[in-house]
Amino acid sequence: MNEILAKSEPQLPLYVHIDDCLKIHSLLKDQFADITKIPNIPTEFWEYVRICMIFHDLGKSHIEFQNILRNQPNKWDKQRHELFSLPFFEAFDGIDNESVKYLMLLAITGHHKDFGNLYSKYINNFYQDETPDDGLQLNLGSIAARTFKDEFKKVDVEAIKQLLKDKYGIEINRRINISNQFNFIRKYNNKGVIINNANYWFLVLLFGAVKNCDHLGSARIQHISSVNTQDFQFLTNQQKYLQEKGLDFYQHQKICAQTLGNVILTAPTGSGKTESAFLWIKNHFSFNQTGRIFYILPFTASINAMFERLSAVIEKEKVGMLHGKLSAYLNDYFEEHQYSQNTKKEAIDELKNKFKYVTTPIKVCTPFQLLKHLFGLKGFEQGLFEWTNSYFIFDEIHAYDPKTFAQIKVLLEFATQYLNVKVMVMTATLPNFLRKHIQEAIKTFTPVNTDNSLFKEFKRHRIILKEGLLANNLDIIINDLKAGKKVLVVCNTVLEAQKVYRDLKDYSTNAVLLHGGFNGEDRNRHEQTLLKAEKRDDLKDVNLLVGTQAIEISLDIDFEVIYSEPAPIDALLQRFGRVNRKRQRGISTCFVFTENNSSDFYMYDKDVIKRTLEMLSKPENEESIDEATLQEYIDHVYESWNKKQEDEFRMTYDTMKMTLDNLVPLKHSKDKEEDFYKSFDGAKILPQELKQDFEGYLMSFDFIKADNLKVSIKKNRFSQWSVSGNIRKESFSFEKNKKGDLLKIEYFITNKVYDPEFGLFKDKQQPWQDFNTL
Repeated sequence: MNEILAKSEPQLPLYVHIDDCLKIHSLLKDQFADITKIPNIPTEFWEYVRICMIFHDLGKSHIEFQNILRNQPNKWDKQRHELFSLPFFEAFDGIDNESVKYLMLLAITGHHKDFGNLYSKYINNFYQDETPDDGLQLNLGSIAARTFKDEFKKVDVEAIKQLLKDKYGIEINRRINISNQFNFIRKYNNKGVIINNANYWFLVLLFGAVKNCDHLGSARIQHISSVNTQDFQFLTNQQKYLQEKGLDFYQHQKICAQTLGNVILTAPTGSGKTESAFLWIKNHFSFNQTGRIFYILPFTASINAMFERLSAVIEKEKVGMLHGKLSAYLNDYFEEHQYSQNTKKEAIDELKNKFKYVTTPIKVCTPFQLLKHLFGLKGFEQGLFEWTNSYFIFDEIHAYDPKTFAQIKVLLEFATQYLNVKVMVMTATLPNFLRKHIQEAIKTFTPVNTDNSLFKEFKRHRIILKEGLLANNLDIIINDLKAGKKVLVVCNTVLEAQKVYRDLKDYSTNAVLLHGGFNGEDRNRHEQTLLKAEKRDDLKDVNLLVGTQAIEISLDIDFEVIYSEPAPIDALLQRFGRVNRKRQRGISTCFVFTENNSSDFYMYDKDVIKRTLEMLSKPENEESIDEATLQEYIDHVYESWNKKQEDEFRMTYDTMKMTLDNLVPLKHSKDKEEDFYKSFDGAKILPQELKQDFEGYLMSFDFIKADNLKVSIKKNRFSQWSVSGNIRKESFSFEKNKKGDLLKIEYFITNKVYDPEFGLFKDKQQPWQDFNTL
């Protein structure tokens, strides 16, 4: 027989692929040496992983599989090569502990397909075999009757034995037995290893390591980045720069730099919380600790900004990001750097994969990128492997709804209890009742608080309450625009923001509207206009920004004065943070109107807004806000959630805890995936004005740009517009190859009016267009 292959195009010998996997094994062993600190992980863990990688693909020596790799006629019939690896491992007598050998057998068996699919589609449907232990005969599948024993005769046993001996010093002396070959798979499907089993974490992390070795070995990765003390040089440089100016790190930053273990940091916006987090991690690494870093933020814009910020001070190959709009972000990035369409797609796919896997040691992400592993989605074992001894930095943790906060609490409990994850929670505004939930989750922690003297330095705002509706008092805003001021206006709804922008834009030299009713293409264009102007610090460039809560989060902008509709105190404080952000304007004025539009109360609790206005109406706030008093304000406004929110939190928390009881390695459920994605309150629709552009992008296979033309709306609005006839389902078919094969894309389209400057109008619609007649 010719040399045994593992891959085709280009052809790659089996031993080379195994060596590639062992190269990854060696790299991971160095970077995850502390994995044996996890309870019940044996000290021989990495030796067991090494042996699994040697045996995992031996079944590829099946003659019909070799014919496939050589592009020759074959009768493989889509069997699973890993099944033919199992008899070799079972005949291996180098593992004395039968329990350990069983777990290794599971890891080798499941390294491509979960056990449910493997048994139903590739065993029960293919082989008529010996009677199982329970006396039930296997089904005769759709393929003509065959036995696994007959198929195994097509495996070059002697060549594999020689390979094992010559390359890896392993001799198979026992008789290879294939009777009752798949009983252990059937039994595992009936009762898998669950979380209270003593071997649970050994199996999860063993399998996670095996999958990482196989995936990265198959990609022929030669290097895996890790964090080291040199990556914190930017902190040393920053401190040196401050000291040259007679300054130094703030006291809370110095405390973080000397603290080990979990931390809850409370500090005002703009006081260096990000530096505090990396000073804290640097301290752990100074004690020879290792681990991956996850910087967790709630919103896409803040993730993009943090990714760019960290990439500027740490080696770019070590920083990645994960969020739902990653493809669109990378598409815009490569567009700006003038990549061709084909090269751009390859670069996007390469970066997405790089960010996804363990090759990138610092990841900026949403909590959902971590939470999905707790739902048991495919690949969760690799995710949990990467979490071991890692660092979770939660920034802007106040921004989550009760449901998401409940899931985060479970995540914190799970990660700290089982995987030795260290957590830093950072906040400027966090109600005490939420703080207690975090404390319950992480249990042991060091509280770090800003000293009062710093709060005094951060006095930068005064509050003026104005009677009435914002929309009825535009003359005040117009006067500021005429006086040349840089004005921020924040409304609570997209509809109100569109109206206010329409009435104010002619008084501005350059106005920008920003809200959640834009498609990705226009939203990005508006944000870039704004951010590029901010970098130039040119007041004449953008002197009016009108927006919704979209501007409360993430955007690093600095305006001179703000006019806001009434909102909960935490939302208002985030809005204020976009005014006099750099503390270079003395005390800036924040105008808050006292009257709400009726539609606001679909978003905000009426009593919360009432208590917010009570606290802001204190006379001293007209002089300046003392940020040291903000915690008192927050706790007055938010004594707890309301009944509906509390019920949602409790139900989500209890459900999530039960989900973990059924988190079984090597078994994945479509139901769990559906449960996870159902938790997102959004749907995407295409404005009909953009239909021809959309189909043009599809025909050029630019699926990212096509998707970027869609607008996200909430599920309840999607349902309402579907019933009222403002949304319908359409499809577009086009040739996907030179053979003339068709690709059909289905999507939802709306006749609600869309404008690139104003976004989607929920109160305007137009007749459905017949594009065939255009």
